[in-house]
Amino acid sequence: MNYKKVGLKAGIEIHQQLDTKKLFCNCPSLLRQDEPEFTVERKLHVVAGESGEVDVAAEYEARKDREFIYEGYDTICLVELDESPPYEINSEALKIALQIALLLNCEILPITQIMRKTVIDGSNTSGFQRTVLIARNGWVETKNGKVRIENVSLEEDSARIIGKKDNKIIYRLDRLGIPLVEIGTAPDIKSPEQAREVALHIGEILRSCKVRRGIGTIRQDVNMSIKNSERIEIKGVQEPKLIQKTIEIEIERQLKLGKCSKAEVRKANPDGTTTFLRPLPGAARMYPETDLPLLKIPKKLIDEVKKTLPRLKHEIREDLIKEGLTEELARLILQKNKLEEFKELIVVYKKPNLIAKMLVLWRSEIAKHKNKTLGEIEEILNTDLLGDILLNLKEGRIKEQEVKEIMKNIVEGKSLEEAIKKEEMNMEGIEEEIVKLLKEKPGLTENAYMGLLMQKYKGKISGKELMDLIKKYLAS
Repeated sequence: MNYKKVGLKAGIEIHQQLDTKKLFCNCPSLLRQDEPEFTVERKLHVVAGESGEVDVAAEYEARKDREFIYEGYDTICLVELDESPPYEINSEALKIALQIALLLNCEILPITQIMRKTVIDGSNTSGFQRTVLIARNGWVETKNGKVRIENVSLEEDSARIIGKKDNKIIYRLDRLGIPLVEIGTAPDIKSPEQAREVALHIGEILRSCKVRRGIGTIRQDVNMSIKNSERIEIKGVQEPKLIQKTIEIEIERQLKLGKCSKAEVRKANPDGTTTFLRPLPGAARMYPETDLPLLKIPKKLIDEVKKTLPRLKHEIREDLIKEGLTEELARLILQKNKLEEFKELIVVYKKPNLIAKMLVLWRSEIAKHKNKTLGEIEEILNTDLLGDILLNLKEGRIKEQEVKEIMKNIVEGKSLEEAIKKEEMNMEGIEEEIVKLLKEKPGLTENAYMGLLMQKYKGKISGKELMDLIKKYLAS
């Protein structure tokens, strides 16, 4: 499809939970699976925004006249129940959000206002969500040019929906207040492929910082329009690969509607189609937070954050390759979160590919062969033990080709010393086998002897060492 011809304009909003305590209180960001300790029932009412107007989306929700049941635990407080004013903003969450903003090349706002965003679908006990703009005017680079970052905000997550019963909706308060960083791009995205690329790039930046991981910790929305159509916001496009498919299907839907399309919010479905949710909200739902002062972000704090900026995975991967790792092993080290172990072990013995194999290949192979979990194997073959193996290697007590077998022997219950002695005995046995073979099959070529012996000792001795021994005994 010619996306330029259809006039595609798209932007992405990404909401990522941060791995800290809650944003406006000291409660833990802990999701509970046990039975709730109490429930509270509420009804929410629509209010005018800062402009004095009532937001169209809020008015739409108000007409449903629903009741909301909130389930709570001892790990939440009166702030989540909207029975106490909020605390000052979580300083750790602010620093993480500043890291993300700087990695997105944004300008930090030195003074900003915490706002209330009207939300009366029940997902917040107060009827509003606290949010604060902390940075703007950033950008990310793509194959087809820069895509601007319009805003980076810090806000509180909503309560999570548990179920519905008649005209009542049941929410759980454990998620309410978990810090979210919200990133919004400008409508610079001109193709579904570029949208996917932007989402992946921002995702890499987020994962380099202290964010929560797992299902439900990141949510992605797409804003898009085509020529002669209104803007559509698509909620909950979870997978980057689904972003591309959803935009393609939505273009087809809007082309069929033509000028009849309406500005609205739609829900993303797993197959890439979308379903109507509500009218598109506007600026009328925002008004200032009256319980908190202006948020000041001093230059001293920004400079401190700049000194602690994390490096992105692709930068680390490039460095690992420069150190001598193969591309595949560098990828696995990062994918399996073994970078810190790798850094510890490379100090002991500077053979990066050997260390990477010990960490991400051989431990997995041994786990599978011994019918154990990877966690059990990693507990036995921990970093300290692998370091001891490498020290013995450095001191010349063992050879590189023996390392994997030593690891296997340790998992079978032998001590490191016993495993090493076993390998030393094996080397003596190899030399005895060579002498025996030369007597039993005299007159063969060096390569013929090599082929027979490698079938038996492959993995226990290198080809070079074996050939050196064959030549030694043939010459004697």
